[in-house]
Amino acid sequence: MEKKKKIFLAAFLIFMLIMIWIGYDISKRTTFPGSKPQLQERITDQN
Repeated sequence: MEKKKKIFLAAFLIFMLIMIWIGYDISKRTTFPGSKPQLQERITDQN
């Protein structure tokens, strides 16, 4: 491969690894909305 293609491929792989890491981090910090059956009670209690 040419040098430019290698640099592009390396940058792409680094970018994808960062995006996967960010997605994993966000998914660990949040919960799925369907897993909160008592959501209405939580909203009314906070107001």
